[in-house]
Amino acid sequence: MRLNVHWFGPAAGEPLLAIHGVTGHGRRFAAFAPTALPDRRVLAVDLRGHGRSGWEPPWSLASHLADLRETLDAEGITEPVDVMGHSFGGLLALALLAASPERIRRLVLLDPAIALPASYCAERAHEAVSLTGWESLAQALAEREAAVAPPARRFIPAEIAEHVVQGADGRFRARFLPEAAVTAWSEMAAPAPLPATGRPTLILRALHDDYVQDATLLRPLTAALGHDLDVVGLECSHMIYWEAPDEAAEAIERFLT
Repeated sequence: MRLNVHWFGPAAGEPLLAIHGVTGHGRRFAAFAPTALPDRRVLAVDLRGHGRSGWEPPWSLASHLADLRETLDAEGITEPVDVMGHSFGGLLALALLAASPERIRRLVLLDPAIALPASYCAERAHEAVSLTGWESLAQALAEREAAVAPPARRFIPAEIAEHVVQGADGRFRARFLPEAAVTAWSEMAAPAPLPATGRPTLILRALHDDYVQDATLLRPLTAALGHDLDVVGLECSHMIYWEAPDEAAEAIERFLT
């Protein structure tokens, strides 16, 4: 599937693929891309089952990887590309390296959700299919603001405008398919897809959350990548690009240059 793409940055800039997390969308990088990657041409996709891309199944890891390759080809990006992925997008970025190393130049993983505890993934999958939505946009705004740390709240109005739509029943819901989210959480419980071919990889780890697991991700990935892996801890929660954009941008700039 060719995915919907949100473009940021100068048209002549070197391309970088940005992949959002589960239940999200590519436009979440709208404020972060100019801060962290001012000279890059960022193509931020809406994954299958999310945002303005198609929602039909399958929603498997393999399907997402095929969609990413097809979209890169459709945009004329055939050379190895830098990839930045947040949360589930970090899993997809690492899996793309494992499956198609010839497509990858470097990886930036923003608090990647990889090889998480099965019980946690089951809980989050259940939440995804249990959501009933909001009675109004005002209620959606208030609940979303309450769910994030104070530094991230300034980004919520744009999030609501892009990602919350009214359904046939009159209630407002985020623009993603719950079944796709359930499949994604199942993939996040699987073992880390370790690449046989190394590429320079930066992990930005949110120190106020537990998504980056030492035993199931960092140790095996260190064994696989060796000196190609760099891990930087940031004093924030999971939504790194909203909560610590300047610190994250500094780390990414050092890594990419």
